[in-house]
Amino acid sequence: MATAANAYEEAPPAAREAGLGVVALVVAVLVSYGWYLGFHLANAHNGLIAASWTAVGLYVVRMRPRHREGWLFVATGVVHAVMFFGRQYGLHEGPLPAASWLGWLGVWPLPLAIAGFGWMLMAFPDGRLLSGRWLGAAWAMAAVAGAMATASALWPVEYDRTGLVAPHPFDVPGAAAAARVWEYAQFGYLLFQALGTVAIVVRLRRAGGDEARRMRWLVFAVVMDILILAAGLAIFGSPVPGLLGLPLVPVAAAFGILRHRLYDIDPVINKTIVVGSMLLLVTAGYVALVVGVGGLVPVEERWRSLLATAVVAVAFEPLRRRAQRLADRLVYGPRATPYEALSRLSAQLTAAPEELLDGIAATVASALGAREVVVWVGDEACMAPRAGWPQPVGRTDPAPLNDLHHGLRHGGPRWHVRPIVDQGTARGAIAVRKPPGEPLTAAEERLLTDLVAQTGLVIVQQEQAQQLQAAARRIVSAEDAARRRLERDLHDGVQLRLVTLGLELGALAEQAKASGDGLLASRAKDARAQLLEATADLRELARGLHPIVLAQDGLEAALAAVADRSAIPVRLRVSVGSRLPREIEATAYYLVSESITNAARHSAAGVVTVDVSVGGDGLRILVADDGRGGARPAAGSGLQGLADRVAALGARLELDSPAGGGTRLRTVLPCG
Repeated sequence: MATAANAYEEAPPAAREAGLGVVALVVAVLVSYGWYLGFHLANAHNGLIAASWTAVGLYVVRMRPRHREGWLFVATGVVHAVMFFGRQYGLHEGPLPAASWLGWLGVWPLPLAIAGFGWMLMAFPDGRLLSGRWLGAAWAMAAVAGAMATASALWPVEYDRTGLVAPHPFDVPGAAAAARVWEYAQFGYLLFQALGTVAIVVRLRRAGGDEARRMRWLVFAVVMDILILAAGLAIFGSPVPGLLGLPLVPVAAAFGILRHRLYDIDPVINKTIVVGSMLLLVTAGYVALVVGVGGLVPVEERWRSLLATAVVAVAFEPLRRRAQRLADRLVYGPRATPYEALSRLSAQLTAAPEELLDGIAATVASALGAREVVVWVGDEACMAPRAGWPQPVGRTDPAPLNDLHHGLRHGGPRWHVRPIVDQGTARGAIAVRKPPGEPLTAAEERLLTDLVAQTGLVIVQQEQAQQLQAAARRIVSAEDAARRRLERDLHDGVQLRLVTLGLELGALAEQAKASGDGLLASRAKDARAQLLEATADLRELARGLHPIVLAQDGLEAALAAVADRSAIPVRLRVSVGSRLPREIEATAYYLVSESITNAARHSAAGVVTVDVSVGGDGLRILVADDGRGGARPAAGSGLQGLADRVAALGARLELDSPAGGGTRLRTVLPCG
C-alpha cells in the first residue's frame, strides 16, 4: 500500500471508523437475523448482495474515504440489507408481530436498489459520470425510480410475486389503476440496467491504460454473471443462479478500484475462455457421440460411453491448444508466429538505422504478446536504452548488465531480461514484460532466443556501419586538412617565390631596354609574361585544392566566388547562417563547384540554379540546370566521386537527369 502522501491512503480518523463500524454492525444484524428467520431461495440473493456489497463498499471507503463509488456500494448494500430483512420477516409463517410493516419495507425500495445499481455502473470506476448529459440521465433515472418506489409503497403492485404472508399496510383507493400502470412502469427496471450497460460500453471504448484495466474487472464479472443467469434460465428455468452470482460483481469491482495494478484481469479472462470453451466442446462431443452413435448403431450404453471417453481423451490436447490460441488472440490481440516474427525482423533490416531498433522492439512484442519491450545497447559495464515498445524510451540512466535485471524488477512487474552476446562479448540486452500471471512458454523462450541472436547481428552491423562512417569522416577531414596545408604551402611558398621572380624579370627587362639591348629586353618580357601565366595557373590550382575564401569567409562567400567565375549564368541562393563544420562546408563547396563545371562542359545548359539552405535535417543542397540531361555516374567519374564524398558523411546523393530534361542533384548533409 502506498504511503500517506495521498489523502486517500491516510489512516481514517476515529469518528469515521466508528461510523463505518456502526453501518457494518447494522447490516450484519439485519442479514444474520434474516437468515435466522428461515431460508427462502427467491430472497437469498438479497442477503448475499447486502453482505458482499456492503463489505466491499466499507473496505473501499475505509481505504479511500473520498471515493464516491465506494459510498455507492455501501448505499446499495444497506438498501438490500433492509429489503432482505423485511422480506424474510414478512415471509415467516405465523405471522410475526408488525410483519405487515416490516414486510412492506422489504418490497417498495426495490426500484431505488436497481436504480442505485445502474448509477454505480454509470459511475464506475471513480464514482464520476461521463459528462453532464449522463448526469442528467442519472437524475432522470433516480426520479423515475422514486416515482416507482412511491407507487409500490402506496399500493401492493409488487406483492403478488413476493409471496409475503402479511398484507400491504395501506388501503389507498386506486389499486386497480395502479396495477394497470405498473404493468408498463416495471419496464423501468430494464431501462435502469440498460443505462448502466451503455455507460460501461461507452466508457470502456474511451478508456485507456489504468482505467481500461479497471473496467475489464467489472465487465468480466458482469458478463460471467449474465452467462450464469442465461445458463440457469436454460437449464433450470430460473434466474436464481444468476442472482446468486451477483456478489461476483462487487468483488471484481473492488479489485478494479484498489488492486488493478497488482492483479491483471487479462489472465483470468484468458483462462476462463479456455476452460469454458473446453467444457462446451467436451460436453457437446460427449453427448453427440453417445446419442448419435446410439441412434445409428445398436451398441450398449457402456461401450458408447467408453468410446466417447476415448475420443474426448485423444482430442482434448489438440482442442485445448486451439482454444488457448483463440483465447490469446481474443484477450491479447493477434500475435505473430515464429516464422512471421523472423520475417518481420528481416524486413526491418531495410529500415533507417534510427528506426531499426524500434522495429525490433515492436516485432518482439508482437511475437511474445508482451506488454512492454526495451532494447538496451552497450557493453557489460554500461548499457543504455535505445528503443522501446509501445512507447519510446525516456531518459533512463545507463546500467551495467549485472544490475539491469534488478533495476527493471524494482517496484514493478517481473521482466524477462536476455543479454545479447556476440562472439563472447555483451552487446546489449532485450527486456520483455509479459502480462501478470502469464509466464514465457517454452516455445516463446526459443523464439526470444532466436530474436535476441538476430538482434545481436543487427547491433554489430550498426556498430560496424557507424565505425565505417566515422572512418570515412576522418578520411574526408584528413583530406581537407591536407588540401589546406598544400594550398597554404603553394600560396606562402612557391607562389610567393614566383611573384618575386616575376618582379626580378620585370626589372631585368627595364635595365636591358635602358642599355639598348632590345633582344634581351624582349626575351625578358616574354619570360615574365609566361611566368605570370604560370602563377595564375598555380593560383587556380591552389584555389581548387581548397579556396582561401572558404576558410576565411565561409560557404556563402566561397559559392558566390564560384558563381562569379562560372562560364554560364548561375542563380545562387544560399542561407546557412552561422559557420558549419569544416567537412560539411568543404563537401558542399566541391559538390556545387563540380556540378557547375560539369554543366558548363557537358550539358549545354543556359543557366544553373543553386539552392543551399539549413533545415531541421541538415544542410540541403540542390543544383539544377536546363541542359540536355542524360548524366550517369560511372566508376571514376566526377559524379561518382561526389557521391562517395557525400556518402562518407552519412548522406545520399540523388541524381535526376532524364534525357532532354536537364540535370538535378540533391542531397542533405547531416550537420550534427
